[in-house]
Amino acid sequence: MDTGSRRIFLGICLGAVTAVAGGAVLYPILRYLSPDSAGKKARKVEIASAEVPEGWARFFEFDGRPGVLIRQRGGTLAAFSAVCTHLGCVVQWQKEKEEFLCPCHGGRFSAAGAVIAGPPPRPLDKLPVKETGDTITVG
Repeated sequence: MDTGSRRIFLGICLGAVTAVAGGAVLYPILRYLSPDSAGKKARKVEIASAEVPEGWARFFEFDGRPGVLIRQRGGTLAAFSAVCTHLGCVVQWQKEKEEFLCPCHGGRFSAAGAVIAGPPPRPLDKLPVKETGDTITVG
């Protein structure tokens, strides 16, 4: 085997090792940031009213995707898909600021789901919500 062939072979081996290592590092990060679509597909979710005090958010699984229920100031309930409308990352609730933050590209949404800042093209998708007695039903 001549020097040129060895160089090509070593280059291919190095490229393969780099690709495998990169995949091993990126896969867990992507799984964390993207919603799980293989879960149970609940069409209705019931949550106790006591689990969602004013200013708090409660995340749950709805129709195989993450959802979030929030009791806004004044006691108004709102439910949204917790999937950012930009690239599909799962948003996080920031209680101190009373807004949702997308960890991928810094998109921010109000407690009403409206886009405040960043690249998201539209508000969070709303989910139907109803409170009856001590139970909140989403769906």
